[in-house]
Amino acid sequence: MAHLLHIDASPRGERSHSRRLTREFVESWKQTHPGDIVTYRDIGRHPVPHVDEAWIAAAYTPLEQQTPQLQNAIHLSDQLVDEFIAADIYVIGVPMYNFSVPSTFKAYIDQIVRPGRTFAFEPENPTNPYQPLVLDKKMFIITARGDSGFGPGERNEKLNHQDPYLRTIFGFIGITDLTFVHVENGELGGISLAQSIANAQAKIMELVAI
Repeated sequence: MAHLLHIDASPRGERSHSRRLTREFVESWKQTHPGDIVTYRDIGRHPVPHVDEAWIAAAYTPLEQQTPQLQNAIHLSDQLVDEFIAADIYVIGVPMYNFSVPSTFKAYIDQIVRPGRTFAFEPENPTNPYQPLVLDKKMFIITARGDSGFGPGERNEKLNHQDPYLRTIFGFIGITDLTFVHVENGELGGISLAQSIANAQAKIMELVAI
């Protein structure tokens, strides 16, 4: 039995392509893996706060030395990290905003990428001081984009700061088994969008069946 964490980052409702496809992914997954547990977090409609000075002070203060104020400042982050680490599989819907990720999703990442929790900092090892702590996990990321051609060798490849960033940051904490499913041509609509959605749905069915 696996534990799946389902995250939506789009602020849109039923008009969101990434929401629609993460929902279809999870529903199909539950049919294929009926014993698995699913936890849902909606950071698009219920965003987490950005990191502030109190958060930073708490994150770099040993637990036994934290004041009640510091404990309160880091409390939500602790919950988010615990939830993230408890999962074996992640299904994340992330729209492309200005060629990267929404600020709400960046805020979430900043809350969970923490020294001593999701990565270790070992200054005594100057050649490789950062060690990942979130290992043996699998991640599926469903993106929604207004244009197309963001893949390797395509016309918008240099504008794609979404895939490389997500691979880098999640790889930094140890998640290297990432699979992307892209819905493109959202701004064009029509046949181009419909075909992209159909292709994404077909890929999802393949992934769920593995």
